[in-house]
Amino acid sequence: MPQMTPAQARVIDPVLSEVARGYQNAELIGLSLFPAVTVGQRGGKIIQFGKEQFQLYNTARAPGSRIARIQSSHSSQSFALEDHGIAEGVPVELMEDAEAVPGVALGMGALRPAPDVISPRLEKAQADPALNAAAYASGNKVTLSGTSQWSDFSGTSDPIAVIETAKEAVRAQVARRPNTLVMGAKVFASLKQHPKVIDRIKYTGRDVPTAELLANLFGVARVLVGDAVYVDAAGTVTDVWGKHAVLAYTETAGVNDAGRPSFGYTYRLRGYPMVEPARYDADVKSWIYGVHDALVPVIAGAEAGYLITNAVA
Repeated sequence: MPQMTPAQARVIDPVLSEVARGYQNAELIGLSLFPAVTVGQRGGKIIQFGKEQFQLYNTARAPGSRIARIQSSHSSQSFALEDHGIAEGVPVELMEDAEAVPGVALGMGALRPAPDVISPRLEKAQADPALNAAAYASGNKVTLSGTSQWSDFSGTSDPIAVIETAKEAVRAQVARRPNTLVMGAKVFASLKQHPKVIDRIKYTGRDVPTAELLANLFGVARVLVGDAVYVDAAGTVTDVWGKHAVLAYTETAGVNDAGRPSFGYTYRLRGYPMVEPARYDADVKSWIYGVHDALVPVIAGAEAGYLITNAVA
């Protein structure tokens, strides 16, 4: 990370001491698709219950006869947390110059970029498995192309029909309709202009579909737009959620509820993320501010999700 020079740290104008220019990512949505679950250790197993409650049992009985008995099955899914850490150094020379101006605290400011570095990394780690077609059964995914893509307004593409097909596919697997629709920013941009969507909302008094209107139109609890981006080593800016969409049922529940057929979880170590106390590095005459996290996103039940690849061109 480039370091400031003493001249940059000396903010003389009291007004400028209140203003800084930088880059922050958009609101992250991965935790809505992979809700956080606190765990007590860095590795373990999560109980997964079977689908015995969906079976039709013969519960009729004659007087004095034995009653039917059900035995719930369960399995386990292993997880192993990944440790992440980032630190930012503030040279004492810059800190001394900055603290001479009221309202400028480089030490506190150093704590803000660190989580902003770790969080997009988590967003990408959540998007990658969610957008991996190999994680889904053949009946829980579709790849659009040409005139079927939602960016084609010729009249052939039908996002509402695709979403209805996806909802039914999930319901048939887990007996619950999806409650979350996640899509890339380019997908949302096309949906807002799609003729079939515009036609369905024309009586609502709204000219442009919002995420809330799309949620009502598609019959889901929430529509989330992935505006986050990442920059590769070459400096290329790329959308984290690409041109794709994921429809899923996602919810957390305990053992007493026999679980829920949730699409995914983010397992996170109890007490994390953790900000460590500032430490002084005499070799570089700097105060070091660090943030640590221990977590891993996993697809707990791919049958509770439906992937729409290349929703737009």
